[in-house]
Amino acid sequence: MSSLYCTALGLMPWLIIVTLARLASAYCECGYSVNKTSATSFQVFTDILETDFLHSSNLTGAGWLPQQYNVTQKAARGPYGKQFMVSNVLANPLKDKYSWAGDSLDGGDAGLQLWVRGNPVEGLVGSAEIAAQRQDLLYGSFRIGMKMSGVQGTCGAFFWFRNDSQEIDMEFLSKQFNFSSGAVNLVLQTPMSLASGYDASGTADFKVEALPFRPDQEFHEYRFDWSPEKVSFYADGQWLYDMTIYSPNSPGHLVLNHWSNGDPAWSAGPPTNDAVMTISYVKAYFNTTDPARQTAYAQRCPKSDANSVCQIPDQETPPDPSGPNGNQTARTYFFSLDTGHAPNQTLYNATNTTHTGGSGKLSASCTTAAWATVVLAVILLSGALSL
Repeated sequence: MSSLYCTALGLMPWLIIVTLARLASAYCECGYSVNKTSATSFQVFTDILETDFLHSSNLTGAGWLPQQYNVTQKAARGPYGKQFMVSNVLANPLKDKYSWAGDSLDGGDAGLQLWVRGNPVEGLVGSAEIAAQRQDLLYGSFRIGMKMSGVQGTCGAFFWFRNDSQEIDMEFLSKQFNFSSGAVNLVLQTPMSLASGYDASGTADFKVEALPFRPDQEFHEYRFDWSPEKVSFYADGQWLYDMTIYSPNSPGHLVLNHWSNGDPAWSAGPPTNDAVMTISYVKAYFNTTDPARQTAYAQRCPKSDANSVCQIPDQETPPDPSGPNGNQTARTYFFSLDTGHAPNQTLYNATNTTHTGGSGKLSASCTTAAWATVVLAVILLSGALSL
């Protein structure tokens, strides 16, 4: 919401600023919750990191860093090594910044593209990886809108990383996709997997979960909720599995990557053709270990108040831009794009502030706040005139 849209209601600008400031002051000041705060089970997190890749062309400005490094064949533990290159990370936003579906700038699916190249060079498979700049994520709810590659022989991953013995993974192997379904590999790298030579498959913190759809045919949301007691995994808002034996307990950061090392027991490949994994968004709601951020939270929420906690919407349908209703299905909610709903948060360059859709109509949030502003404005103005 911006005052530009709401001034169309004919209110005096100074009055709008005053009343909007008062309205916005209570939004999300005490954090963001999984489930309603009135529910028997809920979690509240203090900080957010949201990235809208459908409209973003500046990855660094959006809080992410493309990675460039090589992994030797021996270290990759496969027939090939991996070559992560910045050139394999490509932003491909929508042409129309006010839409959530339609043509992309460079063709194909809009979003962040992570490419695996089909022709190894000097024994290395060209791969792609980006890492979040923030390193202070300790517990939270982490969500990604993503469409996998259907080219056989790659591994695509969305994960939280601290070190080789503290890692939470959702990994997709294109070789596991069949005619009508797919699978996701749910993995916790723990001291037990480290002792097994980085192989979590022989531990209790590994599960191959069947999916009732092919991950390469549409965008879907994948999610994991991490608490001190467990890690819960979801697809399109539907619970998949809980891991309760071991839960990481140190801060780390988010990573997205797409790679192949030719290992027939895992990624297979390398792919015969270039393969792309496309991300439409990442949304993270978490607690921070950064002292400055902890102080900022204490200042805006000196006393716990459930009325100042915002519930995180569940994405229960595929956030896919294809099809006749793509502009609606791909339009997901961002607190950081809704004015007043990310108070004192560390926000990166938000290239899209689409508070109007293709029709140019006011969004519901702007309309609601604007009418609330009208009511308050009338009250304030009436009081001023009675003096």
